Amino acid sequence: MARHDGAVAIVTGASRGIGLGIAERLVAEGARVVVTARKAEALAEAVDRLGGPAKALGIAGNAADVAHQDEVISAARDTFGGLDYLVNNTGINPVYGPILDSDLEAARKIMEVNVLSAFSWTQKAVAAGLGGTDTPGAIVNVASIAGLGATGAIGWYAVSKAALIHLTVELGYQLGPDVRVNAVAPAVVKTRFAEALYAGREEQVAAAYPMKRLGVPEDIAGAVSFLLSRDAGWITGQTLVVDGGVTLGGAL
Repeated sequence: MARHDGAVAIVTGASRGIGLGIAERLVAEGARVVVTARKAEALAEAVDRLGGPAKALGIAGNAADVAHQDEVISAARDTFGGLDYLVNNTGINPVYGPILDSDLEAARKIMEVNVLSAFSWTQKAVAAGLGGTDTPGAIVNVASIAGLGATGAIGWYAVSKAALIHLTVELGYQLGPDVRVNAVAPAVVKTRFAEALYAGREEQVAAAYPMKRLGVPEDIAGAVSFLLSRDAGWITGQTLVVDGGVTLGGAL
């Protein structure tokens, strides 16, 4: 049997990049997935890539919108018969530069989408009965190594990811044994979202990594799949750093 045979997962922010990579890995290992993103057209393409309606359902909307969250959770249960996993992958970073130059409304938006949205998704999924009678439900939050120290340039994004990491700790502590909650903290992964961090200088950026390359979505997908699976059945409240070794030398 595949690792996730019969499981149903919601993956937010999954029309491309890390989210789509996670959804692809889960489907390849036997799960059916509900994927979300803002743009319906991009989601339709993602569903086709995931194997069509037998394997995936796409629902467009704002990840921070509670009505959208309710719709997605209901659709997962109605379409695929349950809900076992939640992956909170949606994140934004609209500002770059010294943190004191940040607009207060932008800071609020970052915290709303990157932290409060993940909390709300979790709250609603647990209330809807996340998990089955034989195995606990499992949640993975996609954080970042930016949440582990100072960045100097993406401060509010880093603050939000630090908060998400601690939210993972609190939820892991409080939701066991019925639901496990863990996080992954990637370094730079080659996606459109992170392109500004390496475009035009990928070789130079990768030189700081002991593995001598930047991450790809498949690197993060494998870690998420493990944390959702029975293989991680005695792990909760933890953040797995997936960074090609870059933080070993103190770099973010």
